[in-house]
Amino acid sequence: MTKKTKSVLIVDDNQQLRELVRLTLAFSEYQLHEAENAIEALQLIKQIRPDVILLDIMMPGDLNGLDVCAQIKSDPNIRDTRVIILSAKGQKMDLVAGDLVGADAYFVKPFSPISLLESIDGHAPPNRQW
Repeated sequence: MTKKTKSVLIVDDNQQLRELVRLTLAFSEYQLHEAENAIEALQLIKQIRPDVILLDIMMPGDLNGLDVCAQIKSDPNIRDTRVIILSAKGQKMDLVAGDLVGADAYFVKPFSPISLLESIDGHAPPNRQW
C-alpha cells in the first residue's frame, strides 16, 4: 500500500462524486478528507491544511464553492493551498468566475478521473520535509 504523504479535501454534497474521488485516490499518495458543505469545509481546511482542495460550486447553504475559494485565497495562512473546481457549470462565464476567485484549475463534470489525478499531481506541492 502506498504511504499517504499528501492530503486532498473533497468538498461536494454529492456522495457519488466523493466516492469517485475516493476510488481515484485509493492507490495514490493522497490521504482523502471529505466535507459535504462550505461551512464544514472551511473548518476542516484550517484543521488539516490540505495540499489540494477539490471544490464543487453549487452546494447547500449560504456559501457556494466560489465563496469558499475566495475566502481561501484571501486568507494569508491558507492562500497557497491549491484549489481545483469541480462543477457541472461549464460555460465561459463560469470558468471566468473560477479564475476571478483564484481557482488553480477547473473541471466540468463529468470529467476523467485520470485527468483529475494528473491535475492533483501537478498542483500538489512536493513532499514535505520534516
